Parts: sequence; structure tokens; C-alpha cells
Amino acid sequence: MLLNAADSVVVIVDVQEKLAPVVHQYDHLIARMRWLGEIANELNVSIVVTEQYPKGLGISVDDLSAVIENAHVIEKLHFSAWQESNFTDVLQQQEKRQVVLMGMEAHVCILQTAIDLKQAGYEVFVVADAVGSRRDSDKQAALARLRQLDVQIVTSEMVAYEWMHRSGTDTFRHITKNWIRG
Repeated sequence: MLLNAADSVVVIVDVQEKLAPVVHQYDHLIARMRWLGEIANELNVSIVVTEQYPKGLGISVDDLSAVIENAHVIEKLHFSAWQESNFTDVLQQQEKRQVVLMGMEAHVCILQTAIDLKQAGYEVFVVADAVGSRRDSDKQAALARLRQLDVQIVTSEMVAYEWMHRSGTDTFRHITKNWIRG
């Protein structure tokens, strides 16, 4: 199945002040999240943000502030966002069937959220270059397990091109000029 911008929602999971800096390749991951988030905003794809116990882990990192300024931000305590009624309500209100997951940590909150979303009937896409864990081995194990469970593992650029669907449009020219270079 291909992604469709009109049927997609982006969920950015727990990219918070105290957790993010200790995640493997943090700078690269934040850059990919920001890149895809900006394209999502450009294409009017809704963004939902979760924050795991923000009193302890802080709020979402400043590097994503422009991307998430209009997002629904949901505080959570469960590792799976789907277990939070506020999250479930917001996601169901979106009336989208495709969920694009980015964030931290791949082997805990991303994994558990993806599994629950899949079981709830959503098409789930985990963006491999925009998810991370403190240890790369944990991230790789999570991606392998998700593949076994038929969760789609994609890259940020795959998502962008699937959302655009075709070349030769004003949207395609604008996005490739401003976000996709050589």
C-alpha cells in the first residue's frame, strides 16, 4: 500500500528535552523529523505529538517547535500512545487510516504504539530514518520485529514522494525546490 497525504496523520512520539540528547544519532533524527514535518505541514497532513511524562522528561525539543506549533500535543504515561484516551480521541477525530510514526524510543514507545495501532486497524508506517533509541541495536531489533508484524518500514523520502504522488505539479516543484535537493 502507498501513502496518501489526504488519508495520513503524522505522529511524533516523545522527542523531549531530557530524552532526545541521549538517543543514538540524535541530530540526524531530529533533522529528518523536522524535514518530513515541514513537508507534512506544506501538504496539510495533520501532526499529533506525544510527550511521555513531561514533568520528568521535559517538553518536545525546540528544534521541532516550528513543525509542531499547530499540532495536537498529548501528554501520556503509557508507553503505547494508543492506551491514552486523549490520544485515541484525537486520532479518531482525524478520520485518517494511515499513521506515520516518528520519534523515540523505537524499541519502547514507537514499537508499542505501532503494534496497538495495527491491531486497531490502522495502516502503520514507521519512518526508519526518523526513529531512534539510545542504542542502535535496540532500534534495529524494533524495526525487525515490526517488519515481522507487517508494519510498513519506510524512509522519510519515501513518505514525501508517496504523498506527492506525481511530478509535474506546482506542489511537486515547490517541495522538490525547497526540501529535496540533488
